[in-house]
Amino acid sequence: MGGPADPPEGTPEGVPGGGEDEYRSVVFDESFVRAARLQEYSAQERITDHAPAVRRRPPLRRAGLSRQALVLVVLIALAFGTAIYMGVRHPYQTPAAREPADPLRMTVIPLAPEGKVPGATDVEQLYASSPAAQFRIGAEGIPLPASRRTAHFSDGQVVTALITAKDYIVRSSLDPEVLTGGERRSVRVLLDPDQLDQFDQSFTRPTADGRHAPTGWLVRFDPARAELADRQIRVQGTLQAAETDSSTLEVTSDHTFVYALRPAGADREAKASLFTVRRELHFRFDREDLRLHQAQLVVSYVQAGPLSCAEDSATHLRPLLAGQTAKEGGPAGTDPYATGSTPALCGALAPGAQPKL
Repeated sequence: MGGPADPPEGTPEGVPGGGEDEYRSVVFDESFVRAARLQEYSAQERITDHAPAVRRRPPLRRAGLSRQALVLVVLIALAFGTAIYMGVRHPYQTPAAREPADPLRMTVIPLAPEGKVPGATDVEQLYASSPAAQFRIGAEGIPLPASRRTAHFSDGQVVTALITAKDYIVRSSLDPEVLTGGERRSVRVLLDPDQLDQFDQSFTRPTADGRHAPTGWLVRFDPARAELADRQIRVQGTLQAAETDSSTLEVTSDHTFVYALRPAGADREAKASLFTVRRELHFRFDREDLRLHQAQLVVSYVQAGPLSCAEDSATHLRPLLAGQTAKEGGPAGTDPYATGSTPALCGALAPGAQPKL
């Protein structure tokens, strides 16, 4: 009797018997195959009783974006919005957005003495006997006022405007190199760039038209006529700062400068005389000017003497020195038909403005 794994008709001929044959469990003869029970499932049975041979993938989501894509879109929108906001709210305006600076309007009035100009070899005596006896020396006569913030400008911005205005006044009124006509760059660098063309034209093509007189920008004497007898110039005056609108600060200065002069090339024993210049300047500052430490000089009103009304005071101041008198004649005639011209002005220097010797 065969074992459970033997074919129905016994072991085939020519095939080794026994459980030691490693192929015995997988080799079947024809009788074994015919005896096997076969069953084929119908189509319905295959559908209901068996799982599909191929696993179906879930359909793709075609409606809407994935979460990662949505987050990326939101971040890009936020970055773009922030860039636009910062561009609009930037505290400093770009040069293209700024309004151009107004040109300087200037008036220079020479003051003619009634008689001879008093003089003395002792400069200290001249000052002591003049209205400038109590004036301070140099930049000490231009103190900064107490300042406070305005509605739209901080304390620091107001102080910056005052310091810039003072620097301009010191360089244009007290620097010996500027006073003798040899230097002007130190003054030029403090001006708003929109005014540089007007400044340069005033020195290359000076004219008394109320716009292009060098003496409207700074104090300078004719070096062929006079030189400083004392570099300790006397000064007295005031500075005031005020907000004119939300984007503009204005500084107003009013100072009187008194210079001791002697003839050019004269020795120290030559008599010196006093020359007085009163300058009223109006400075304007926007935020870009404050950041760059520069100013817009919009008004310059100058009275200076002793001078002769018959001489040109637009290019240089040509002082009358000790013992001299004013020339006969008044200022150049004014043509009322000429458009764009300014009237020629001249005043009389009060006797009380001269030293009492």
